[in-house]
Amino acid sequence: QWGLVESGGGSVQTGGSLTLSCDFREFPYPGFCMGWFRQAPGKGREGVAAIDDTDGSINYRDSVKGRFTVSKDNAEKTLHLQMSSLKPEDTAKYYCAADRCYNVDSGLANWGVHWGQGTQVTVSS
Repeated sequence: QWGLVESGGGSVQTGGSLTLSCDFREFPYPGFCMGWFRQAPGKGREGVAAIDDTDGSINYRDSVKGRFTVSKDNAEKTLHLQMSSLKPEDTAKYYCAADRCYNVDSGLANWGVHWGQGTQVTVSS
């Protein structure tokens, strides 16, 4: 969807690590910033992390700060989310998503106007 292709999900135990990747070479719209949101069954969307290319700033939701790291390779047009010290409450489908750059800070909670098909992350206790 929208030329955003995620990979790297899986199942881990509490405390484990996973790295998600997103290939956005086919994303057709310029002027958007990239990030991740997640959605667990029966719950709403949660913005996880996003990068503002205009000033290099990065924003994370509070519950993942210190555990998740988002990075972007502009040459390869890939986005990554390194997740460590995973908890059962991190279980969700994770989506690579694009949004307007001004939403990296104030709009992270509802991040994403274009997104991929998602990749499942399951953390067992």
